[in-house]
Amino acid sequence: MYRGSPAAPPPRTRTQRTPVLSTSAHRILTAALAVPVAATLAACGGNSDPLSGGGSCEGDAITVGSANFPESETVAEIYAEALRVNGFQVDTRLNIGSREAYIPALRDCSVSVVPEYTGNLLQYLQPDATATSPADVESALAGALGDQLALGTPAPAQDSDAVVVTRATADRWNLRSIGDLAAYSAEITFGAPAEFAERPGGLPGLAKNYDVDIPADRFVPIADGGGPATVRALVDGQVTAANIFTTSPAIAQNNLVVLEDPKQNFPAQNVVPLLNAAKKTDPLVAALNAVSAKLTTAELIELNTAVSGDAKTEPKAAAAAWLAEQGLNQKAGG
Repeated sequence: MYRGSPAAPPPRTRTQRTPVLSTSAHRILTAALAVPVAATLAACGGNSDPLSGGGSCEGDAITVGSANFPESETVAEIYAEALRVNGFQVDTRLNIGSREAYIPALRDCSVSVVPEYTGNLLQYLQPDATATSPADVESALAGALGDQLALGTPAPAQDSDAVVVTRATADRWNLRSIGDLAAYSAEITFGAPAEFAERPGGLPGLAKNYDVDIPADRFVPIADGGGPATVRALVDGQVTAANIFTTSPAIAQNNLVVLEDPKQNFPAQNVVPLLNAAKKTDPLVAALNAVSAKLTTAELIELNTAVSGDAKTEPKAAAAAWLAEQGLNQKAGG
């Protein structure tokens, strides 16, 4: 996904309504508040310089990494704790950065496993890939991983890239799908991480699949991965459209409109554990797959709401609460 470093959340204006958490989100928040302080403050292992010292593929210790946005960090914390309760020695190296940083880290064993997204991983590994459906993407990935990388089972949860506009813009231009933007290409200012300008599913894909040709001087790089700074730029009118992700609680909170993608410019994006192949064992994969089996899109939205919404629950606490709610906070078979 085209995400960058997290930014501070925007101040609430009088026109913004306080979101009402669903019952599930309330459960996550309530349980998170009950997590012992010692657990929430457990060592996170070198986050100030995630890749310092390199790594080793020897031994049984596992290092869980994440990209630099809250959802990735939260899922990484879920993986880490699920592995701990199943007897693994686990460290975390979170907020590493984009795929361009953490894939090399996986390959050299600086980290052992990270949460990934199937479609964008495939496009990173195989830029000319054309698969878009979940099954086709998973099949294509099997041949693109090489000898150093391996996958667990993809979760039902998807967090897809999307082109998002305000309700006012959608109504003014009668927008329903990405293609409806084509007639307004010269007027659009588009906000997204810098990588979106070059990756196949970014501006090149919008031009190829929908004739939405954004001029270079009207592309605004925003390095927070569709987070608060991107949302603020869209809501405040600094950009006309933006790359925001479908599990973002900001979409509902700000009455934003996700434009339909009938030509599947953005491929399936199921959450999946990506591992260094040398660290892959049956018990490790079993613990990670147990998480995947429980992680739905709705659950991912609830986790994001707890972490990135008004509650501002720490990812580690939200992860622990979710694992307890799913019955995954104890050793499998225990």
